[in-house]
Amino acid sequence: MVYNNIIKATFKNRPNRFIAECIIDNQEVIVHVKNTGRCRELLTPDAQVYLEYFPESSRKTKYDLITVNKNGRLINMDSAAPNKVIYESLNLGKNILNNNEPLTYIKMEQKYKQSRFDVYAETNSRKIFAEIKGVTLEEDNIVMFPDAPTERGVKHIMELIDAKENGFDAHIIFVIQMENPAYFTPNYKTHSEFGQALKLAKDKGVNISAWDCLITENSITLNKQVNIIL
Repeated sequence: MVYNNIIKATFKNRPNRFIAECIIDNQEVIVHVKNTGRCRELLTPDAQVYLEYFPESSRKTKYDLITVNKNGRLINMDSAAPNKVIYESLNLGKNILNNNEPLTYIKMEQKYKQSRFDVYAETNSRKIFAEIKGVTLEEDNIVMFPDAPTERGVKHIMELIDAKENGFDAHIIFVIQMENPAYFTPNYKTHSEFGQALKLAKDKGVNISAWDCLITENSITLNKQVNIIL
């Protein structure tokens, strides 16, 4: 997944969830933040950030905040990127869904009962649901999810368990929007219920995987699986 017209900037302030104030060549610009999560450990004063510039846009803001340099590590914080890189990788034949058969059908966003899962796919013998979670929270090279309580996330896990019990293959895929962390673990301190639901899902046969990504100033590419400690 490639971004166009990338510009380096300095982060200054985040007045609300949707916008940030950044500095480009000593001039302040208003930037759209593509991640409504807290991201407090990323968006710190004077952090180096990378913006996608839309010069011909009629939008109020002509910039999207895409990537942050955190202590020398590039972290993509575009909340739309995880779904896009998974879709891209599935279409390129990457074996994300742990299947030995080729996929014959892929659809992004499919309703199941009270949930809308990120991926529905089929092989000749299997029907598959997958939920994708983007991960940007990192401490001491350990990556965690969520960075804020997510009742919606717990609901999705319980619905995936239901899908598994009704004959579907079910997957939870954590897309780590940085390269080479030590391992992934649920953020019990922030939302213990999510971690407990994840453990239950594993016990019920839901496949849980985590993948890191190769990050540059203007791209994000799914890379390799990362160890999970529940």
